[in-house]
Amino acid sequence: MPSTTRIHLLGDINLLGIDNPTVPFNKIAPVLKAADAVFANLECCLFDPAEKREMMRDDQSGVDGIYAPPVSGAALTHAGVQVIGNANNQNYGADAILASNRRLDELGVAHAGTGVNKAAACAPVIIERNGLRIGFIQRTSQYWPNNHEAGERAAGVAAMKAYTAYQPPYYKDNKIPPNRPGAPAKVITWVDADYLAELKADIAALKNQCDIVIASHHWGYGEEVLQYQRELAHAAIDEGADIVMGHGPHFPLAIEFYKSKPVYYGLGMCCFIRSNKKAHRGWTGMAAHLTFENKTLSEAAFSIVRQNDAGEVLFSSAQIETEAIARVAKLSEVFGTQLSIDGARVRVTGA
Repeated sequence: MPSTTRIHLLGDINLLGIDNPTVPFNKIAPVLKAADAVFANLECCLFDPAEKREMMRDDQSGVDGIYAPPVSGAALTHAGVQVIGNANNQNYGADAILASNRRLDELGVAHAGTGVNKAAACAPVIIERNGLRIGFIQRTSQYWPNNHEAGERAAGVAAMKAYTAYQPPYYKDNKIPPNRPGAPAKVITWVDADYLAELKADIAALKNQCDIVIASHHWGYGEEVLQYQRELAHAAIDEGADIVMGHGPHFPLAIEFYKSKPVYYGLGMCCFIRSNKKAHRGWTGMAAHLTFENKTLSEAAFSIVRQNDAGEVLFSSAQIETEAIARVAKLSEVFGTQLSIDGARVRVTGA
């Protein structure tokens, strides 16, 4: 018999400011729980800083992590989230990361992207649904230089090192003569070759064990899709990934189809009331909806996500989100991606 598998991918979930874990996802939980797999980026540690001395701030680095009360983690299970990735810039501090992972284990939420050492942090998660094996792997290119990256014997995040260079402007490219002091330089980015080789090997190995592979990356700066993001996305698909899911900037980014596989370069926020420094209101995010028929992708779509004043996350109707959808369409034009409203959702197709 034909087998249908439905997967939902959610952007940044930060549970700081959540007083009642039954509230944030109560509006969308029925949709999520009806799916076969739900994966999200958890952009906080489930950690009480009082458990450890001075953990809210590393005085030597000045780096903050986002630490939400461990009880708030129950929001994930109320939502139906089965797997999270937590390799990102807000999961900071070895004690906080390991305490958060213990809490996730208590909740029965699988996690990829952090661990007691590099091997554990880089390890994927595999779940089985409808006789299919679905694999998840996550890396972050946004991380702090102060003992944040997992090492051979040190806890931390699964990092993906990338570099930045600044190329002087050239007349042919942007109509600015090359000898014009002060003219804006072109930003060039690329992935460290050793880190990329390790990721490619990990994805290829994961594909050998799974029917569907989802590669998740915390990356990006602003609305532009940078060269290293495309390099990572294409390499992941070349090695067997079926979906690439990006997050980092707190707003939706472009969507590309590469070798008929969808790349959501930025899902933005999904649940985000406040950070350590400010409240977040009026934002829009994106939730990706993927349907597979007999291991083959049959539909890629998305919904615009909002969070109301009561802290409830909503999948907003496409009919009232024309401005947000038009923005995603504009960003995706360079990739030839086509968007079409299909009921409450937006269907996405390649060129």
